[in-house]
Amino acid sequence: MLTKKQIELLRTELETAQNPLFYYDDDPDGVCSFILLYKLHREGKGVILKSAPKLDMGLYRKVEENHPDKIFVLDIPMIEQEFIDKANRPMFWIDHHEPLKLKKIKYYNPRIKRPDAYIPTTRMAYQINNSPENLWVATIGCLADWHMPNFIEEFIKKYPHLLSEKKDLNHAVYQQPIGKLIRIFSFLLKGSTSDVNKSIKILTRIKSPDEILNQTTSAGKYLYNRFEKINKYYKVLIEDVKKKVTKSKLLLYNYSENQNSFTVELANELTNLYPKKVILIARKKGGEMKCSLRSKKNIRDPLNKALEGVEGYGGGHENACGAVINEKSWDLFLKNLKKEI
Repeated sequence: MLTKKQIELLRTELETAQNPLFYYDDDPDGVCSFILLYKLHREGKGVILKSAPKLDMGLYRKVEENHPDKIFVLDIPMIEQEFIDKANRPMFWIDHHEPLKLKKIKYYNPRIKRPDAYIPTTRMAYQINNSPENLWVATIGCLADWHMPNFIEEFIKKYPHLLSEKKDLNHAVYQQPIGKLIRIFSFLLKGSTSDVNKSIKILTRIKSPDEILNQTTSAGKYLYNRFEKINKYYKVLIEDVKKKVTKSKLLLYNYSENQNSFTVELANELTNLYPKKVILIARKKGGEMKCSLRSKKNIRDPLNKALEGVEGYGGGHENACGAVINEKSWDLFLKNLKKEI
């Protein structure tokens, strides 16, 4: 969590920014973090990272295009020092992944002092925003990133029709109406960059979650209809996975290149359905296998060992990781991973 001093500093930096540029990850945690900070003053522009969870020189053109006076980086695990050096303006990085050491950037990560801390970026962004009208956005971002926020009772009191009681994350995400909103936020980030940006722009203007779920406004109706079109593809995939479950400890599912990636959503839901299994969802694209791994036990250490001698990379949290493996190394990676688990 952010300290009182850090919260005040970040609020001041946002308030005095004339043209801020926000870079954020392409998941509900990243998007909700952006929405919360953008809504404070509604200044600047947001850039979603859809290619890789790394801010590198390939994205520097957005700095040249927008000429920001300050840059805020949200829920992005890695930044190249070259990017920071060339940007040469105040940069503020709020994240919760494995801490890195970089120069010329103000860095806020709870894991610097507490390596085992798990505080989504959304939770910290809500400390800065702290407006009750945005409570629902903060709740979606936290739950989507598998974190039960300490304000959940406040959310239940305000939105009992979305979450009836505090039990556990599985209950909230997969058995309560709030779970549908989480999926909507996630699926609106699929598709072309123009469609995604349009959806996010609309989300910054939504005042109530019921606008979307009940389609009470034209904006809410647009978002819901777009979600339903994408959800049709997901339903086909999840039903196909269920048919292929075996007694193996590893639940492996491969699918070929498609318009949209559902590796994260499939991995999360399958972990809920089959909690005793290690879940590995892999999507083949451009000669690589893009993977999401989940397990109730530590999967990060087995993944790191399985990557030894393999052309690929990966990492993440203890129970949830991502990896990208060269197709030529796929068999070796699988052999290593099965040995480790």
